[in-house]
Parts: sequence; C-alpha cells; structure tokens
Amino acid sequence: MSSTHAPAALTSPVIVTGAASGIGLACAELLAEAGRPVALWDLQVDKAIVEAVRISEATGVATTSLGVDVADLGQVSRAINQSRAALGTIGGLVHAAGVPGTCPLEQLSPAAWAQVMDINLRCWPFMIQALLEDFKVSKGAACVGIASINATLGNAFNPTYSASKAGMLGLNRALADELARFGIRINAVSPGQIMTQMIADAIAAAPTGLKERFESRILLGRLGQPREVATAVRFLLSSEASYITGAELVVDGGNISSQR
Repeated sequence: MSSTHAPAALTSPVIVTGAASGIGLACAELLAEAGRPVALWDLQVDKAIVEAVRISEATGVATTSLGVDVADLGQVSRAINQSRAALGTIGGLVHAAGVPGTCPLEQLSPAAWAQVMDINLRCWPFMIQALLEDFKVSKGAACVGIASINATLGNAFNPTYSASKAGMLGLNRALADELARFGIRINAVSPGQIMTQMIADAIAAAPTGLKERFESRILLGRLGQPREVATAVRFLLSSEASYITGAELVVDGGNISSQR
C-alpha cells in the first residue's frame, strides 16, 4: 500500500514589492500565514511599516519594511542588503509594484513610457540578478512577477502598461531557461479586474457603469479580490509548485475578453 506525503513547507524569506496595499499586501499576508518571513517594500514606507508590524503580530513570523523606489536600482541594491540583514538569505521574490500608465497613443510621451517600464519591468531582471546567490543556496527558491491579462489583451488606453506586462512574460520565459540549471523557478500571475486601489480609482474616474461593464465580461460575474491573486502567488512560491516554471497563471474569473 503506497502512502503520500505533503511536500515540505518552505520557510525561507520572501521580498514583496508594492507590499503596502492591494495584491502586494495580500501576498505578504498569505506568505506570512504560510510561515515565511517577509520583507515589505513600498514607496509608502509609513504604511509598509504599519502593515509589517500588523502581519508579524498576527502570524508570529518575522517581517521587515523598507521604503523603496524600484525604478532606482541603487535603492533596490541597498534594500536587498537590508532585507537580507534583517531576515537572512532570501528564497523568494514577488514583484507586485506597478503603475497603470493609462495613456492612449496620442498622448504618449517618452517620459511616461520610461516611468512605466522602469517600475513594471526594467527592475525585474536586476532584482533577480542581485538575489541570484541567495537563490542558489535556498531550497525551493522561486520568483513570481505580477503580470496582467493586458499582456495579451489589446487595450487602446494602456499601451505602455500592456507592453510592460507582455515584456515580463517574455522575460520570464528567457529567465526560466537560465535559472533552471540552478533549480530556481520563475513564473507569472496575470490578474484580471481585481478590486485594488488602481481599479477603484479607474471606476471612480470613469462614467457610470464601468464596474458593471467589467463584470459583464467575467464568467464569475464579479471583480476579484487581492487575496484570490495572492493565493496563486503563494502556490507558485511553494514546494507544491516544484515542477512549474516559465508559466503564466491567469486569475481573471473567466474574463471572456482574455480567452485565448
């Protein structure tokens, strides 16, 4: 009679960018609930501090919080050193920081393009590069980037955002090939319409009915919640996903606009 055993839980620390709110905060919460120390990075350092303390008190897991502009690679390097000093060798990375950059082609400027790319995409490979030696010695090391259904769904109002998220998917596939020889995994989660501040702001600024239009295209008939995305992230960082790399996990409630 055969027996099955659950994979051993991973306990190495994880860095989460954009962790003071929305999907990033939900990721930090769920990872800590799974017993993983978390470094919360965010431009909103005061909020990150509050959330880090709250998560640590609720879970008994070590946390640290840092004010980081991921567009500044010097800040990223310093924050990695500080996170390592506070929590130990880093075994996971979640890049949830991002800006929407809503701007149609007619209004697009080089500065607007650069800002979105710097935050959403440019920093991603350099964070992984700076953490590579940590990952090599961390059992089950893995990275997850928050992409978007807009990586493959055309939208006239956010070409820059869409390009940055599509770039993440392509970059992840290339890095999966590179990192696999060290046993390091890298994947992406592509959310649909999730009730974050970004979506709330878009709904508030748009004509009446935007929320209903979103929901009409979603098979489950509702917008998602950040924790529903974070659950997918936690899975991809866990030992249960040990044979998954270079993949995109779509979490969109069955958005019929993005079926492919």
